[in-house]
Amino acid sequence: MIARARRLLESTVLSKGLATLLRPAPDSAAADHRRRGQSGWSDYIHLLWTSWVFLTPLFGGGYTARWALLTLLSYPTFLFLYARAMLAPRHHAPRYALAMVVMSLVLVPWYPSGISYFVFGCVMLRVCRNGSTWRYLLQLLLLNAVYVGTAWLAGWAWQNLVWIPFMSVVIGLISNMEAVNKDRDAQLQLSQDEVRRLAATAERERIGRDLHDLLGHTLSLITLKLELSRKLYDRGDARARQEIGEAEDIARQALAQVRSAVTGFRSSDLAGELASARLLLECQQVHLDYQPPPPMPLEIERALALVLREAVTNIARHALAGNAQVHFERDGHALMMQVRDNGRGGVTTEGNGLAGMRERIAALRGTLQLEPLPQGGTCITVRVPMPAVSTPRDRAPDPLPASLLKGTP
Repeated sequence: MIARARRLLESTVLSKGLATLLRPAPDSAAADHRRRGQSGWSDYIHLLWTSWVFLTPLFGGGYTARWALLTLLSYPTFLFLYARAMLAPRHHAPRYALAMVVMSLVLVPWYPSGISYFVFGCVMLRVCRNGSTWRYLLQLLLLNAVYVGTAWLAGWAWQNLVWIPFMSVVIGLISNMEAVNKDRDAQLQLSQDEVRRLAATAERERIGRDLHDLLGHTLSLITLKLELSRKLYDRGDARARQEIGEAEDIARQALAQVRSAVTGFRSSDLAGELASARLLLECQQVHLDYQPPPPMPLEIERALALVLREAVTNIARHALAGNAQVHFERDGHALMMQVRDNGRGGVTTEGNGLAGMRERIAALRGTLQLEPLPQGGTCITVRVPMPAVSTPRDRAPDPLPASLLKGTP
């Protein structure tokens, strides 16, 4: 009974220890990938490249008992080091990548399959650490020099001394660029979120000021009218009825003004998106010129705002531009919006973003054209039909009659 309890206790402690080892640290590479919406298995799909551990004997040496023994000892150790490199905190993870490199160096005289461990160690050294590209390149060249020297002392053929460092440097630089792009996308996402938060805060403040300016005087006037009518009523003056009627008219006018203002607030998507776009592009050192959008129906404005957001995001991420422009033009019963940039251009295939933009414009019976500019850059032209009737945003609320603005009988 005591022995059984002891085994149960040991298994519980072992399972808890294993769970602790497999739990990603908050600042680990695995936790960072999951925060970006990637699947937990995406961190381990790269282990398919370790198939070269089992294929290398086909190119020389063959499958021997020594190879089987060293594989049985080294491969589980490599898997443990890989998992710890992905799950450990950022400041601890590089030591596991270096341990892969050291293990491959120790195995050089007897185990050519250890080349895979060396390449993984070089790549993981960048995946697990955010740092300078030049610093990583220097580390990569130094590690390859050590590996080539060790392989030369072990009597490896000169061909291996050429293609091994070439392969590890190329794969390491590709991984470095992927890591840099991921960091840049993460920073861009944070910038977009901050810009939208600031734009929403500014919009709330503007709405508060507009409502105060709109209703402050009107409500004060209604209060004065009602106070005057009460005094006139107490004195039996017949003008009290007139003052009450005028206060009622002022209240109706105020209600119409509030409805008109609310309609403007709801349809201010495009103006707010333009302000957000300027702030976002300025964070990427891109200057944006634009003009205020003309009045348009709410459904058209929302669609153009979404198209503008996608176009500006593409400029910030991929265009490498210095300037961008947003131009509006109304031609008869059609409205045109152009988004230009002076970036590198070269857009030949359309992704999900552009496909979504076309769908939104097609729903309005409009067209979207994407074309490169002769001087470099890209131009997106959107045309949508406009109704002939004016929208609530086109009409300003009627001013209060002068006869209602008198405060005394």
